Amino acid sequence: MKGSHVMRVFLYTTLILLYMLSQFIPHLFLSYTIGVIAVITCLISAFHARGLHRVTGFVFLVLGIFLFIYNDLEWHTFFLQFQSMLGLLSLFVVLPFINSLIRIGRYDKSLSQLLQDRVTRLTSLYKRSFLVCHFLGVFLNMAALPLLIQSVKPSLHTMSRDDINQFFTKNLLRPYALCLTWSPMEVIVSRSIDITQAQYYMILPIVLGIAAIATGVDFVLSGRRYKEIPVSMPQTREVDLKKVIKKVAQMLGMLFLFIVLVTITQQILGQGFLFSVVLLLVPFSIFWAACLKKTKIFLSATIPHWKVRVDGLANYFFMFLSAGLFVGVLAISGMLSFLEPLFQYAAETPVFLYLFIGAYFLVTAFIGFHPLISQTFLAEFLVPILPQVATLPLAVVLVTCGLSTIMYSPFNLSVSLLSSELKINPFRMAGWNVGYGVVYILISIVVALGLEWAFY
Repeated sequence: MKGSHVMRVFLYTTLILLYMLSQFIPHLFLSYTIGVIAVITCLISAFHARGLHRVTGFVFLVLGIFLFIYNDLEWHTFFLQFQSMLGLLSLFVVLPFINSLIRIGRYDKSLSQLLQDRVTRLTSLYKRSFLVCHFLGVFLNMAALPLLIQSVKPSLHTMSRDDINQFFTKNLLRPYALCLTWSPMEVIVSRSIDITQAQYYMILPIVLGIAAIATGVDFVLSGRRYKEIPVSMPQTREVDLKKVIKKVAQMLGMLFLFIVLVTITQQILGQGFLFSVVLLLVPFSIFWAACLKKTKIFLSATIPHWKVRVDGLANYFFMFLSAGLFVGVLAISGMLSFLEPLFQYAAETPVFLYLFIGAYFLVTAFIGFHPLISQTFLAEFLVPILPQVATLPLAVVLVTCGLSTIMYSPFNLSVSLLSSELKINPFRMAGWNVGYGVVYILISIVVALGLEWAFY
């Protein structure tokens, strides 16, 4: 790696390690040290950020500095405004370990083989690809998308280009968004839990149920569209289903164990859910590799992969550190206090609150806000009314509405990645999925209102 790349990896890693240390040893000197490194990291990342992330980060940085000066705050407190976003950035730093493990264990290859097992109808291929993407997305994140395009595209050669693009837009982005709603390794899930103080094990069956309903709706729609359309699989062959089932069972078993360990760690340390996930992800990945008897292979393959992935986080570090500054100073300034009566009213009218949250994520997604940024702004208004609202339904709405943007926001990284793969305008892709996204939001709101009525 070149010197500049090594420096970024060193800075990002040092910043996250110091942040993790500060959660165990809170000290003002450590907080200022983290702040100084965060400022340096933000400025260096600005030169390497690209596209919308660079523009958004620059806007947040300028607004944050302006508000800081306007409010005449003590100059040294500037360095204390960046920590709010370090928790989610720390997850981005450790995620490559679990991504690499899935590839080394060949779990991705085993699941993709299901797409070649005696598929003769497009509806069958659609459903299988949907389910495989749903499952792989939990562990591989967006890396699952190009993998499935490569596996499925040869079977669609008889379809027009427009039909192929619609197929992948719906078949990949929808299950990817749905799978993230129940993944403990998804930042929006962890942040929603930390904001509302809800318990993950209580949210899990609810979001799984909503995902199942949404999957059923999609299967009905796709069944009508692709009914009786044959496919020709170039390499159709029988697959060892026992081997595939064994791989799936291993993944589910390890995921269940990880959730249990995270929950226990959260209770013991008294820290947030997100922090517990970050703390355990690397040692748990090594433990999983040891169970597979592939520790050496895992470490030798993962460390170079991790360096490349961390080096590529400039977009996120610049945008989120800048947003952290802006949100922190905005909260201190009290400039948005005029909105508090609106949220107080919403707290007394759950249906209004949930519809507002759904519409808020929908609108900000098309403006260009990352859902995590949108969630961070929203949290500033939700925290004061938490004693008045039912936390479990609120957490469900935050998770589902926030992650619904994955399937339709033209500015989201998943949509951008797929549009690059398919060479199509992301706004056109957004048009194919936004209707389904709204239906999904409404389903989650109805479920949340049902929970409110039944248990609160």
